[in-house]
Amino acid sequence: MKIPAKRAVATALVATLALAACGGDDDTADDTAGEPTGDGGLSGDIVISGSSTVEPISVRVQELFNEVNPDVNISVDGPGTGDGFALFCAGETDISDASRAIKDSEAETCAENGIEYTELQVGIDGIGVMTNSNNPVECVTFADLYALVGPESTGVGTWAEGNALSAELGGAGAMPDAPLDIFGPGEESGTFDSFVEIVIEDFADERGQNVTTRPDYNPSADDNVILQGIQGSDTSLGWVGYAFAANAQDVKLLQVDDGESGCVDATPDNIASATYPIARPLFIYVNDAAAADKPQVQAFVDFYMADGLDQAVGEVGYVALADDAKASTRSAWDG
Repeated sequence: MKIPAKRAVATALVATLALAACGGDDDTADDTAGEPTGDGGLSGDIVISGSSTVEPISVRVQELFNEVNPDVNISVDGPGTGDGFALFCAGETDISDASRAIKDSEAETCAENGIEYTELQVGIDGIGVMTNSNNPVECVTFADLYALVGPESTGVGTWAEGNALSAELGGAGAMPDAPLDIFGPGEESGTFDSFVEIVIEDFADERGQNVTTRPDYNPSADDNVILQGIQGSDTSLGWVGYAFAANAQDVKLLQVDDGESGCVDATPDNIASATYPIARPLFIYVNDAAAADKPQVQAFVDFYMADGLDQAVGEVGYVALADDAKASTRSAWDG
């Protein structure tokens, strides 16, 4: 349905980020309105960018939408959540995919540029902590991960070199004496931000350290490059969105122990129930002016709220929202 500009709205898993944004900017992405085509369908452009994790969902929604609206040209790109918000808040995209909630600094930039938006949770994803299938390690604790990947681990070159710090933090301190090659997303990625927030932040704050990872690892904005790194080193360590790692050849998803519930497998059921401790919500952010001014954007998001939530999320390997969470997201969009 056609709706007026909306404010950012809370979804089922995250708190509201309230914004007093300025008036909408008509200069988003492309001002081409969705003109009816000869067969009564829509036309025009839709520009989507942001999270590489959410990208497959939006691509699948694009495919389904184009089956009934073939004359709408939809561009979907996945440079990372942070880079996506930079484009979105500059008015260069209609929709921003995000694997974390928008940061205060990003929201301020949007407000300064007159970009009002609606936040919509579309699914749930776990962050898969992984190694090569030849590695005997089966489970890691948060303390292990901090000791190997956190800000105090610069220069640590073997798993065993992290044992002392892991034990100090309450971990088992029993990691093998094997080379450590780390592959993960870079700072532009929402997956990086979520991993740091969930795994690193509490330890870093308690110890007066910067809340970030060690700088000396192999970062990439391309999840496939990260997987190739894991596949190429028998004792590697890395993290990506669960759906990317779940069926990758020669990659083993590690169990994770948050220090309370023991070793937990990364599975859709455990992610959905929050039993698996490294899980996060997935979002799209819609430019309200684009939705108001471009019928094709309005229709695409309407479709996303229906077939996207019910079909596309699960088809590409992510965890669908529970019925009550779907209702909350749809209510946020309906205004």
